[in-house]
Amino acid sequence: MAEAFIYDAVRTPRGRGKPDGSLHEVPAVDLAVTTLDAIRRRNELDPMLVEDVVLGCVDPVGEAGGDIARAAALKAGFGKEVPGIQINRFCASGLDAINLAAAQVMTGMKDLAIGGGVESMSRVGMGASGGAWPVDPGIAVPNYFLPQGISADLIATKYGFTRDDVDAYAVESQKRAARAWEEGRFGNSVVPVKDINGLTILDRDEHMRPQTDMQSLGQLKAAFEQIGEMGGFDAVAIAAHPDVEFINHVHHAGNSSGIVDGASAVLIGSEEGGRKAGLKPRARIRSFASIGSDLALMLTGPIEVSELALRKAGMTKADIDLFEINEAFSAVVLRYMQALDLDPATVNVNGGAIAMGHPLGATGGMILGTVLDELERTGKQTALVTLCVAAGMGTATVIERV
Repeated sequence: MAEAFIYDAVRTPRGRGKPDGSLHEVPAVDLAVTTLDAIRRRNELDPMLVEDVVLGCVDPVGEAGGDIARAAALKAGFGKEVPGIQINRFCASGLDAINLAAAQVMTGMKDLAIGGGVESMSRVGMGASGGAWPVDPGIAVPNYFLPQGISADLIATKYGFTRDDVDAYAVESQKRAARAWEEGRFGNSVVPVKDINGLTILDRDEHMRPQTDMQSLGQLKAAFEQIGEMGGFDAVAIAAHPDVEFINHVHHAGNSSGIVDGASAVLIGSEEGGRKAGLKPRARIRSFASIGSDLALMLTGPIEVSELALRKAGMTKADIDLFEINEAFSAVVLRYMQALDLDPATVNVNGGAIAMGHPLGATGGMILGTVLDELERTGKQTALVTLCVAAGMGTATVIERV
């Protein structure tokens, strides 16, 4: 089986996912075009060498529907010969898109492909594409359907994380993200979004609140307490995990991932594909995996899928220098570090989605690029990237710098 190499990784800055966000006037396809165009320009790449464009998009409806990957490739000028496919594994869509591109390379079916994702959450609302899982009783009831916030609170309750614990993690995420921007750690990967006249619309993540502290977070009310108690979801959580007597509601907007707009793209190829394009590889993909996990806890999939990806790579956690896990909620990361007994200094060293936001389909590509840049900056070698996934799943990828 051929090796799959990472030749480049870019992302847009994350814009606030609200009508007053800087990227609200930018259609989703144009966010994706920004990253595809950057991949081409930065690498002086002949787009005809790209054999597939795979983009994750969690709500592929309206302007984001109809196979946005194909539309973006065409609008980016890649030519009619370059195909595109949109995929959806909820929050892991961007990373799974990269894994799918890598799989095509590993099997020898492709020499160069682009994986990544896009989401304009200010223009296409979260959940706009609907779905049977939360509304069909035949699926929802026997599988303990819960809103994700209730699952996050269930994790915190079951594994002993207090309100202070989750707030302290959120404060640290903000500090790390602010430091990373101040020190220019994102400079290699973030490409500005520009308007039709070439004027910059946004060149920096705008969801961040570096002034956040324990006192300001302490003033926020738990976001999911009312729906948990009055909506009956606390009872569902307890039925699924009867060792839990009550749900301690600890999550709120300040310790949960932010709603934002953005896109990412990662250029993947074989050794031969890189040679033809005149490219030098930055890293190789050692392994990847996706799994199903506990449906009520929902967000603990990164634990099991990380262990599986490590086994597939013939590695252990001791072989990994840096871990990058999507900060869907503070308790997700705290439980991940607890279960795998990780040093917090190796996890999300440049902050995460609590500080900078989580543009659903794009995040997997964003955090892979972030950790690759950090490997290069620090001279470290290996990293594991993972995301929790709605409906109880997890996806992970192991990379090694070359």
